[in-house]
Amino acid sequence: MLSAEDMQRHLIQRAADDSDFRRGLIADPKGTLYQEFGIEIPDHIEFHVHQSDMRTVHVVLPPDPVLDEEQLEAISAGMCCCGI
Repeated sequence: MLSAEDMQRHLIQRAADDSDFRRGLIADPKGTLYQEFGIEIPDHIEFHVHQSDMRTVHVVLPPDPVLDEEQLEAISAGMCCCGI
């Protein structure tokens, strides 16, 4: 299985090479991930694709290291706190 970083690199490269794929990834990121990797993102997880341009810069921060109650309960139940 690919790591999250490998999947991200793949998506970026594929979007750079294939404009139809890029449009699909922007319009329906969950559906595109499912088609590309067979990964189904649950409804309670939001998944956004941002496209940079010459006037817009996006900075993506990692999750806050401080866990909330829901995340702590999920971990104690043996579930992944990242929601995937």
